[in-house]
Amino acid sequence: MQSMTFVDTHTHCTDEAFPTHEEQDAFVRRALDAGVSKMLLADVDSRERGAMYDAAARHPGTLFPMLGLYPGSVDKGWLDEFDALQAWKGKGAVAIGEIGLDYHYSTEFKEEQKEALRAQFELAAQWDLPVNIHLRDATDDFFRVLDDCRHLHLRGNLHAFSGSIETFRRIRSYGDWSVGIGGVITFKKASLPQTVAQIPLECILLETDAPYMAPTPLRGTRNESANIPLIAAKVAEVKGVDVETVAEVTTRNAKRLFAI
Repeated sequence: MQSMTFVDTHTHCTDEAFPTHEEQDAFVRRALDAGVSKMLLADVDSRERGAMYDAAARHPGTLFPMLGLYPGSVDKGWLDEFDALQAWKGKGAVAIGEIGLDYHYSTEFKEEQKEALRAQFELAAQWDLPVNIHLRDATDDFFRVLDDCRHLHLRGNLHAFSGSIETFRRIRSYGDWSVGIGGVITFKKASLPQTVAQIPLECILLETDAPYMAPTPLRGTRNESANIPLIAAKVAEVKGVDVETVAEVTTRNAKRLFAI
């Protein structure tokens, strides 16, 4: 296992679950010990951005920041948050993310979410960056916005993918898109393994979404990037290949898409 290297394409090591530099640095050390050589830090909003960039500066070549406004952070004042992204232009972001639509808890700001998503799609095209998508209970609206932005020739991934094979095929029709597979694939009652069995390994990225969504047998605990090998092992089982192949291909996929 130590000879393999993995990439966690979506993690939050500066989340409030890891409030100090010491805890964040220990998080990184545990991941490196588990063979996770690179981790992509998902942006949420301006409140956490400084800490995220600070962590990335302490671990160059290991932690890579993304830039974006999480749909759950979108409200009437979203334009101020969007404008704040400009200050970080050219400072090492490898993607615009995590951005998207989330109607699970509320649809109060659904129109603002769609406007913010469209604006960030345009930003990704301007900065020539891939997008990292958070999508929950809003699939049809997401594809409507993506249709409107087809001329931008976007590339990216659907983070925390748990959708159908039809959704995967639909996103692939827009070009260079991958899916991020996390702890859900290990859950006992999940249908995701049946879907992943039909998705080419060349379109799969690994992720934890730490500190959320810990894989079995750690479900319900604080997730960490160090748990990527558990997810990789389940993907290998589902795909009928060895875990070394999953490590090699998914790492290559991540390095290509995010230019890391």
